[in-house]
Amino acid sequence: MVLSQAVEDYIKTIYTLETEQEDGGVSTTKIAEILGVSSASVTNMIKRLAKMGLVEYESYYGTTLTDAGEKIALEIIRHHRLLELYLKEVMGYSWDEVHDEAENLEHHISEQFEERIAEILDHPTHDPHGDPIPSKDGVLPEMARHPLSESEEGEKWIIGRVTDQDPELLRYLEEIGLIPGAKIEILETAPFNGPITIDVAGNKQTVGHEMAQKIFLLEPKTSEDK
Repeated sequence: MVLSQAVEDYIKTIYTLETEQEDGGVSTTKIAEILGVSSASVTNMIKRLAKMGLVEYESYYGTTLTDAGEKIALEIIRHHRLLELYLKEVMGYSWDEVHDEAENLEHHISEQFEERIAEILDHPTHDPHGDPIPSKDGVLPEMARHPLSESEEGEKWIIGRVTDQDPELLRYLEEIGLIPGAKIEILETAPFNGPITIDVAGNKQTVGHEMAQKIFLLEPKTSEDK
């Protein structure tokens, strides 16, 4: 099935929004907000995707991908995240530059090109921002799901992923050492959604609640886990 770039963008957006919420379908309003289009445009596209067998839609419930839609979404996401890592590791892009470049390229690479990238990168499991790269058969590796905003004093974590793609924010996080793989300890959490003070590589850093909601953590592996 040959799909337009617009269709692929919708499918990827629906998948991403589905994974970010606990249950229920994705709202038309949320899709419109992410893609920067009108709610009427979203409604028309959802009807089109439903006829193609890629989504299911119910009033007051929202939109969900069918198995066929999810398979396509995972393939697009695989393209995007492999491209991000290739741009960073091979072409020397910084992690705040790769998202927009990958957005432009993800619709235009062949399956053969995708596989060559995967081979060059030794079949990686995560992109530069810590997001999992689906395998060729659609299996997702471990994904960090515990937000820094819900951490407690004294806890020790490893930064797993950062969900915000704002280049300025990513540059700032890199400057203070808050990148995937960094080990941190929670020193203090202020009440009423106040800032969180953490130790990262021996340096004390303070992170606001809004930013902390975009940083997700993994538990440190013990010797028994290895």
